[in-house]
Order: sequence, then structure tokens, then C-alpha cells
Amino acid sequence: MRRLVVIAFITLLAGCGGNDSPSSRAQGAQRAQDAQREPRAPGAQTGVAKPRIVFLGDSLTAGLGLSTDQSFPSLIGTKLKERGLDYEVVNAGVSGDTSAGGLRRLDWSLEGDVRVLIVALGGNDALRGLPPREMKKNLAAILNRARDRKIAVVLAGMEAPPNNGDDYTREFRSVYSELASEYKVRLIPFLLQGVAGDASLNQADGIHPNVRGAQIVADLVWKELEPALRRPN
Repeated sequence: MRRLVVIAFITLLAGCGGNDSPSSRAQGAQRAQDAQREPRAPGAQTGVAKPRIVFLGDSLTAGLGLSTDQSFPSLIGTKLKERGLDYEVVNAGVSGDTSAGGLRRLDWSLEGDVRVLIVALGGNDALRGLPPREMKKNLAAILNRARDRKIAVVLAGMEAPPNNGDDYTREFRSVYSELASEYKVRLIPFLLQGVAGDASLNQADGIHPNVRGAQIVADLVWKELEPALRRPN
């Protein structure tokens, strides 16, 4: 059943193609960068910055089509507050971004006291048919930098459209599990598990989660994030 749902999702993904214009990607990148540079809240102006959790991703992370507080990183921020965990959530999601784009903006995305990095990239690599080996190289570079800074990582996987061929699909999927094993990081095999292919949980484009779908994604990510927060530094 899970396989059928995934196939339905990625078939639709292939049909829709990349629907983010260069201008929207640029605006998204600027918004993400501006979010890093916003003035601290009054309670944070004591000279003690909050530890950060950074979500590095594409439109699924940015919350395309949703209000800011409905994106899954924002929903996780609410979970943190409810549990008395004092972290600053940084949504570094940029619509249309590939793994290469995420790598290029990694340094400013990791500004501050970053404790956990959630990496949710690759969907746009697959849409463009970019070589999985290049995606693996980019993601490995991201994981290397995080490891050098002793930042815990949660790696979120994606699925490739079937029109790229069975070999491509298998190679693409294996990138995430291989990297998670090599770098000893927590893995979410498919970021949209339980949401993809369900019209009631997605927006009209059939790709981006609606409010209910984003809540399910947040719950899925939280299951891997919460143990990472308990990891000793």
C-alpha cells in the first residue's frame, strides 16, 4: 500500500514538474536569509542567544501555499514551546532549491548556536533529473560541515519520479540510506510518508501539504528530532 501511495505521488510530481519560477526562488532565498538577520526578540537581547534548530530544505520546508505559522518547522516550534524546550527555529527552506543550492547557502544558514540541522533536500534534483551521485556529493558536503561543527543531523529522504527510470529511482532512494549509515545520522526515509498521494492532505497542486498534511509531516519529523535534542554535545 505504501508503495502505491508513493508511486501516485511521484507520478503527479513528474506531471507537474518544477513550478517554482527563478524569481520565486530568489525571493524565497532572500526571505530565508532575512529571517537569519532579524533583530532578536526583547527576551533575547540579554546577550545570551538561544540554541538553534535549522531546517534546510525546499518549498516543502518553506511551507509554500501556507501561512508562516502553518509550515511544519513552525509547527515543530510550537511543540518545543509546549514542552518547555527553549530553541530558536530557523526555517531555511527555499522554493525550488536543489541540494546544490542548499549547499551554497549552508554557511549563513548555520550562523549562530546551531544544535540540530534537519536536511530536507533532493526533490528538485529528482524533478530535474540531476545525477543522484551529484546529489549525494552535495548532501555529503552538508553532513561533513555539520559533523565538523558537532551539529546533530536529521536527514529527510524524498522519492524520484518514475519517468526517470527504475535504475535512477533506486539509486536516488539509496543515497539517503547510504549517507545516514555512513554519517551515523537519523533518517526519515520519506518526508511525505502518510501525506503523499492523499488529496485530502494536499493543496490543489497535489504536491505541497495543506494544513492537515503539514501537521502530519511535523509529527513525522518530530519523532526523529526529539531524540536528537537529547544527544549530548
